[in-house]
Amino acid sequence: MTAEIQSSGRKAALRAVVSLLVLAVSAALFFLFVGEDFYQWVKAFHVIAIIAWMAGMLYLPRLFVYHTNARPGSAESETFKVMERRLLRAIINPAMITTWVLGLWLAWRGFGFSGGWLYAKIAAVIALSALHGYFARTVRLFSEDRNIRSTRHWRMVNEVPTLLMIVIVILVIVKPF
Repeated sequence: MTAEIQSSGRKAALRAVVSLLVLAVSAALFFLFVGEDFYQWVKAFHVIAIIAWMAGMLYLPRLFVYHTNARPGSAESETFKVMERRLLRAIINPAMITTWVLGLWLAWRGFGFSGGWLYAKIAAVIALSALHGYFARTVRLFSEDRNIRSTRHWRMVNEVPTLLMIVIVILVIVKPF
């Protein structure tokens, strides 16, 4: 079973790398052929990456809630391990990287890294990235059957990405300062 899990992990990692390469090649082609509209295309792909990242960040702690209730070593627990690992490696990690790369380019190209709202937004995205790191560590702990957190903890943590998302969206749309 372990070899099968490692093989599926490698496949998921390969898919993520291929996806990032396709995105990079697409961006290069858009830059060459689209010209002035390139900024708008980058913004569109940035928003798509954000949606994918947030979907994963909202779903992963929900999986932790259910996984906490599964008996370690059970078929159910093993299924959650695969789901969590694939979600993290194939969706959340590539989406976060894409969000950061495109977002930093947009901040530089569109705003010259100026504006209080932008610094506040970057701080909130850093907090979201730290939470992402916490989730990645948790996936590893669950895979080793070493979760020490309660269902209640994961239910509360499940709300944190939503709160950060609300702050980020308000900062981007309203630009209050």
